[in-house]
Amino acid sequence: MMKIDILTLFPDMFTGVLGQSILHKAAEKSAVEYNVVNFRDYADNKHNTVDDYPYGGGAGMVLKPQPIFDAVADLKEKAASLNPKVILLCPQGSRYDQRKAEELAREEHLIFICGHYEGYDERIREHIVTDEISIGDYVLTGGELGSMVVIDSVVRLLPEVLGNEESHLKDSFSTGLLEHPHYTRPADFRGVKVPDVLLSGNHKLIEEWRNKEALRRTLLRRPDLLDKIELTCEQEKWLQEVKNESE
Repeated sequence: MMKIDILTLFPDMFTGVLGQSILHKAAEKSAVEYNVVNFRDYADNKHNTVDDYPYGGGAGMVLKPQPIFDAVADLKEKAASLNPKVILLCPQGSRYDQRKAEELAREEHLIFICGHYEGYDERIREHIVTDEISIGDYVLTGGELGSMVVIDSVVRLLPEVLGNEESHLKDSFSTGLLEHPHYTRPADFRGVKVPDVLLSGNHKLIEEWRNKEALRRTLLRRPDLLDKIELTCEQEKWLQEVKNESE
């Protein structure tokens, strides 16, 4: 079972997210255990302050190292975990992607640090954080929403969480390509019909169609992804067919 600790100043933000849908079902199946902690509880001053003015001046407040250092140490001790991934959500982190989600899904213990205010004391980054993650080139008011995104993308990859164990194997980015289009009933909806091949029952042709459509969608929407993967000879052939069809 994976253990996920979340350090935040706003624990109530996680109540709805962790208590619904796949994330909730994952906990019910004992695939994951969540623990949301207000790190203000670890402050060692009488006013329970966790931030202070930055040395050198400047706008905003900076999170102090002491509460977070002590909180992480306590969580490690309680979990008897010597080497958890301690993840800092911040704009300066590495851009998050599906490969990182797959990497984190193999861990047993994740600790997320959700900051607020202007930033973190640099000693937090230097001495307790193992991974800095950014979910995109924009700035949020805190790390809570970013951590929710990462947690959702990781937990759905854990064994037995999704109803079909193969559900995530052909997700967009898992194969290096964007996923092919999907259709369901009715076969004719207001004059717009499902492609005939999907109704044919010919699994070989269906699989070929799905592969070509994944290549087509990637070529049109994210051609940069094609430079990052090694296509098979068959995929190269399909890609050329897609290019010819679009000319």
